[in-house]
Amino acid sequence: MPVHATAAFSPTNTEVSGANAWDEALLRRYDKSGPRYTSYPTALAFHEQFSADDFTQALARSNESHRPLSLYVHVPFCRKICFYCACNKIATKNTALAEPYLSRLDREMVLTARHLDTSRPVQQLHWGGGTPTFLTLSQMGDLIDRLDARFGLSGSADRDYAIEIDPREADVFTLRHLQSLGFNRLSLGVQDLNLQVQKAINRVQPRVLTETLMEEAHRLGFRSLNLDLIYGLPFQTEKSFAETLSQVIELNPARLSVFNYAHMPTRFAPQRRINETDLPSADEKLAILHTTIEMLTNAGYVHIGMDHFARPDDSLAIAQRNGTLQRNFQGYSSHAQCDLVGLGVSAISRVDDVYAQNPTQLDQYEAALDQGKLATVKGLRLNKDDLIRRDVIERLMCDMHIDLAAVGKRWHIDASDYFSTAIEQLKTAEQDGLITRHQQVISATPTGRLLIRHLAMAFDARLADQPTQRYSKIV
Repeated sequence: MPVHATAAFSPTNTEVSGANAWDEALLRRYDKSGPRYTSYPTALAFHEQFSADDFTQALARSNESHRPLSLYVHVPFCRKICFYCACNKIATKNTALAEPYLSRLDREMVLTARHLDTSRPVQQLHWGGGTPTFLTLSQMGDLIDRLDARFGLSGSADRDYAIEIDPREADVFTLRHLQSLGFNRLSLGVQDLNLQVQKAINRVQPRVLTETLMEEAHRLGFRSLNLDLIYGLPFQTEKSFAETLSQVIELNPARLSVFNYAHMPTRFAPQRRINETDLPSADEKLAILHTTIEMLTNAGYVHIGMDHFARPDDSLAIAQRNGTLQRNFQGYSSHAQCDLVGLGVSAISRVDDVYAQNPTQLDQYEAALDQGKLATVKGLRLNKDDLIRRDVIERLMCDMHIDLAAVGKRWHIDASDYFSTAIEQLKTAEQDGLITRHQQVISATPTGRLLIRHLAMAFDARLADQPTQRYSKIV
C-alpha cells in the first residue's frame, strides 16, 4: 500500500478550532447522520462470507510489508453499567469470571501469532472495554506476560501503550502496577463532573477520584493523559458543561475526547434507562459544543478534529502538523501505518488490505476458540477503489484537506477525474463556505472542520447501500 505523503499544509490552532466560524443555522442544516470513518469501508460493509482463513492469509501477506504492529485487546467486563454506554460489555462484580476469558485470549494470541512475523515491533498497544481495570493486578500482569510471550512487546521510548481506566475502580497502586507493565498513556473516563448528570447516567464519580489519579500519573511520568467527556447527556446545559470544562482545564490533561452522545435505545438496552425528556435539546447541544470548542481552544488546546483535542506539544498535534496522523477504531492515532490486530470479543483487525471482526457474543467467541480456530465471523477484503477512497477519506479526516495531485501520484490515477462525482457533490458545501479549492487542493474551512464527516461522505462510494439511520448525528 502506498505510504502517505507528508502534508505541506500545517493548520494553526485558530484555523483548526472553528471557534471563530460558528454558523448555527448552517450547522443545523448539515447535521445529518453519517459515519465516523474510524474505517473505510465502515463496519456495515463487513460480510459473513469473509472467513478466518481469509484473515490468516492477510496476516501472512502483511509480513512482507514489515509494517510495525498495533494490538488492541478488548476486556468486556464492567462492575456497573453506565446508562449511556454503547460498548460491548458484561456486567459482573466477580473477577474470577475473567479467568476463562484470559485463557481464550491467550489461545487467540497463539493462533494469530502463528501467521505473523513476530519480530515486527509492537509500536502500539491499547486495552479497551468494558473496563480493563476490572481485572485484578495479577490478571493484568498475566495478560501482559502472555502478550509479550506471543508477540514480543516493546521497551522503546516512542511506543504508545495505552489503557482505558475507570477512576472509580483504580487507585495509585493500580497506576504504579500499570507503569511497571509498560503502559505509558492513560485514558480516564470522566463524562461529566456534575452530580445530577452523574446520577442520571448511573456513574457517580467525584472529581477527587480523577484528580488523585492524574496527580499520581504525572508524578510517575506517564507520557500522555486523556480524559473522556460526553455532551448531550441528561440534564446537561451549556452552563453546567462549562463548569465541568473549567474544572477539566484546571486538571490540564494532554488530550481530551469530547464525544457526542447518540441516544439509540432501540439498539443499546442500557440507554432505555435514560428518560428522553431529560436530554438537552438540539439547540442546547449545539450551544454546548460551541462553548466546548471555544473554552478548550482559548485554553491552548488544538482541535484535532471531530471530538479530539490535544495540547500543541502532544504527539497527536505533532502528527497532525507533520501529516502523519491516522484514524483507526480507537479514533485518532499518532502512529501511522501499523497493522492493527484486534483480540477479544467484538474486536476488529485492520491488516494489509482486510478488516476482520470477532463475534460480539461471548459464547460464540469462546466456542470458536475452543474448536482451535480463530473467531473471525465477518470482514472485508478491500478492492483497489476501496483502498484509494480509504486513503482520501483518512487524509481528509486527519489533515482537514486533500491534495488531489498527491493522491494521483500515490495511486497512479487522474484524481480530479476519478473523484469528479465527489467534487460535484461538494459544490454545495463550497458555496456554503465549508471548503475552499486552490488548484487541486480541497481544504475544509473552520466551519467545514466541524462538519468533516459530511465532507468525507462525498468520497464514500458505499454509502448509498447502507441505512444512514444506523449512524449517529454529525454534530
